[in-house]
Amino acid sequence: MRLLLAAALLACPGLAMADPTETLLRDLSNAPGPSGFEEAVRAIMVPRMKAASEDLRYDGLGSVIARQGSSGPRVMLDAHMDELGGVLRRVTPDGFLSMQMLGGWLDQALAGQRWVIIGSKGPVHAVSSIRDIHLAAAEERGSLIKRDAVFLDVGAGSAAEVAALGIAPGDPVVPDSGFEVLNGTANYAGKAWDDRVGCAVLLMAMERLKVTGHPNQIFFVATVQEEIGLRGARTATAIVKPDIGIAIEGGVTGDAGGAHPEESQVKLGHGPGLFLYDSSALPNRKLVSLIRKVAGEAGVPLQFDLVQGYGDDSAEMQTVAGGAPTVNLVVPARYTHVHTGVINRHDFDQTVDLVVALLRRLDAKTVADLRDFTP
Repeated sequence: MRLLLAAALLACPGLAMADPTETLLRDLSNAPGPSGFEEAVRAIMVPRMKAASEDLRYDGLGSVIARQGSSGPRVMLDAHMDELGGVLRRVTPDGFLSMQMLGGWLDQALAGQRWVIIGSKGPVHAVSSIRDIHLAAAEERGSLIKRDAVFLDVGAGSAAEVAALGIAPGDPVVPDSGFEVLNGTANYAGKAWDDRVGCAVLLMAMERLKVTGHPNQIFFVATVQEEIGLRGARTATAIVKPDIGIAIEGGVTGDAGGAHPEESQVKLGHGPGLFLYDSSALPNRKLVSLIRKVAGEAGVPLQFDLVQGYGDDSAEMQTVAGGAPTVNLVVPARYTHVHTGVINRHDFDQTVDLVVALLRRLDAKTVADLRDFTP
C-alpha cells in the first residue's frame, strides 16, 4: 500500500501538496444541487458542520442548522446550498426533453450548452439545442433564442430510449461546468459560485472559530431553495430567531468587458464586498459601520456595492421575531447565474478573515447597541 501511495505521489507531485481550501472550493462547485435537490451539497456540508458544532439539526425543507456556543447573542451566519438549474418537464416522442428552469436564468445563457441530468441510474449528459447558423435566416442570427425553444438532447431517438437512460419528468438538471484554476492565476472558474463560495466561507469560519472561541451563540445555517424565493432562509430563521443576521453570498462585479459603472462598483481581486443596497434588503447602518471598523483593524480591503435585481437571505433574517439587524457580505464573482463564473482566491481568504474577526467582536454589549434605535 505504501509503495502504491509513493508511486502515485511521484507520478503526480501536486498530489502531496494539495491545497485543502482549493479542494473544498472544487468539491462544492462541482457538486450538483439545484433548488430543491441539494442532497449532494448537503453531503459535503453536514460532516464538517457536525464536527465543528455542539448541535446540528434540520428545518422542514432541508436547511442545515449547526450551533456553536450556548450563551450570548444569537448570531445567524447564512449561506445557501442551491444553485441555478432546471427540472425535466416533458419528453418528446423523438427523444428530446424540455426544462422548467429553476432560478433567474437569462434566456441567452441556455442554448448550446452542456448539462447533466441526475437520473435514477446516475448522471446523464445532455446538450441544449440551438438553431444551426446554416439554417437560420439572416434576421434570426442576431435574435434571442427564448427558453421555450430550447430542448435537451441526450442522444436518444425516442421516448423509450430516454426512459432506458433512467431519466423522466421531475429529474433535476445542472450545468456541466467543471472547476478549473484559470491558467495558474489566483482566479477560479466553475459553476454555482452563487452560493457555494458562501458555503465554503461558512465552513472555514466555523472551523476556525471552534479553535479560537467566540462570545456568542452562532448558528451556522446552510439553506435550501434561495434561488426560487429565499424559502430555506424563511423556515430556518423561524427556528433560529437570530439577534443578528449575516448572509454570505457570491456577489457581482462591474469589471468584466462591457460593464457599466452604475451597475456595480466591485472588482475581482480587490477584497470582499458589502451590499449597501439590494432589491430585497437594506443593511443595518450600525452593523455596516462596525464591519468597516473590523475590516480596517484586520487589514482586509472592503468594497461596497448597490445592486438592482438582487435578493439574498438577509431579507428573511431581518424580518423574524420583530426584526433583526442584518447585512449581506459577498465574495465577488464574475458571471453569476450562467454556466461558468470566476472568483478570486484572495477575495475568498480575506472574506473568511473578515467573518471570523466580526463574529468574535459581536459580544452582548455590541449586539445590544446594534439593536438600539433609541433617538
